[in-house]
Amino acid sequence: MKKAFFLAFDLGAESGRTILGRLENGRIFTRELTRFPNAPVQVSGHLHWDIYNLLEEIKKGMKAGLADAGVQPESLAVDTWGVDFGLLSSDGSVLGLPYAYRDARTQGLMEDFFERVPRNQIYERTGIQFLPFNTLFQLFASIKQEPGLIEQSGALLFMPDLFSFLLTGKKGNEFTISSTSQLLNPRTRTWDAELLAALGAPPRLMQDIVPPGTLLGTLSSPVFRETGLKETRVIATASHDTAAAVAAVPATGEGWAYISSGTWSLMGVELDSPLINPDVLASNFTNEGGVAGTTRFLKNIAGLWLLQQCRKEWSSDRALGYDELTGLADEASPFGAFIDPDCADFLNPPSMPEAIRAFCRRTGQRPPLSSSETVRCILESLALKYRWTLDELVRLTGKSINRIHLIGGGSRNERLCQFTADATLLPVISGPAEATALGNIMVQALALGQVGSIGEIRAIVRESVDIKAFEPVRADEWDQAYGRFQEVIGL
Repeated sequence: MKKAFFLAFDLGAESGRTILGRLENGRIFTRELTRFPNAPVQVSGHLHWDIYNLLEEIKKGMKAGLADAGVQPESLAVDTWGVDFGLLSSDGSVLGLPYAYRDARTQGLMEDFFERVPRNQIYERTGIQFLPFNTLFQLFASIKQEPGLIEQSGALLFMPDLFSFLLTGKKGNEFTISSTSQLLNPRTRTWDAELLAALGAPPRLMQDIVPPGTLLGTLSSPVFRETGLKETRVIATASHDTAAAVAAVPATGEGWAYISSGTWSLMGVELDSPLINPDVLASNFTNEGGVAGTTRFLKNIAGLWLLQQCRKEWSSDRALGYDELTGLADEASPFGAFIDPDCADFLNPPSMPEAIRAFCRRTGQRPPLSSSETVRCILESLALKYRWTLDELVRLTGKSINRIHLIGGGSRNERLCQFTADATLLPVISGPAEATALGNIMVQALALGQVGSIGEIRAIVRESVDIKAFEPVRADEWDQAYGRFQEVIGL
């Protein structure tokens, strides 16, 4: 296999990075070239994404790639979080900054839309977990609150689609990111015309759906002149960050589940086709698109967001590194208090530590009084929510699960990995931490014929990264804690 270079731009809700990938002799080597913060900005009382700053960071990453021994990559691709979108006018101008999913404008709109289309019918048509910030409800908010904006709009592009457009001038909705919207029929893999009609959304908004691994075009002349990358190919990779991460799970055979751990925890299994029935709806699981025609059957769980927000508040006194932060858990006694990480109280509170204390008081528990107790409460509660999700995965799919692959940034958190093994009573295999960037790069390689299948992608990742196994201990203690946890959060 010849040496080939790729650029991956992995944009998360807290930070972004440029990763240079080198595929050589059946292994993938990566190097972080740039890293930059990303956070919503307040504009007129609403949260938006500063796409122009992010675009400049992407261009800096391109220049860094060129400066790295003069590398001219085979291609580049962008992946991001799901559901958020930008709007273009008919002439291709971006109509304002895209809203961020934690903005409050969708509050109460889910229930309003259920009066137009009942909840069970929406689920039957989309198979998507109900979250108040799904694209369906964000677009409903725009149509109700900003009708003039919709009238001016000629295209809706999800975040990675939007950046690809700004780089190439080519429009399209990539399949994996589109599947997060709750506007896509997962059986036909087409936009659901009846839902769009119920919204009052003009059909022109939705673009052609392209599969992961589609060559979109080359960098536009202004971009390659500015960056020096010539007419580099731009690929629609697995553009949803979780889809990219799952493509890079270093698994073999059957019987595995995954947790893609970062700001969110996405826990699920890979299926050949969507699983949509009343039981699945009752448990609020989701069917999202994967690479090679697969379905990511999963649960969205609030992840390290809770810890990130506590860190932000506590760091006003002194900067806290993540290793130091998670190490605080060792200073607290186990199983002091539990929270439901997915409670709406934790979506975007003014103070995360206070929101946690308020939840504990409301549920008759002694609230965590120190940062150590708060960190332990978060990590143990996440692990126990993984246990509940695992039980539901087994029940709903009928699959036997014998191990969990924990990938993404959270795989560096050894306490979370161990707690997850303890809570689920299963071995946890941690790594790779940069699963999303690896998946982004390997789907680019798949698009260009450098690899031939999802199985080959996973084999190359296995050969290229370090992984670590965590075995469950203290099973009886965690079983007892799980019973208390279920009582506290009402499961």
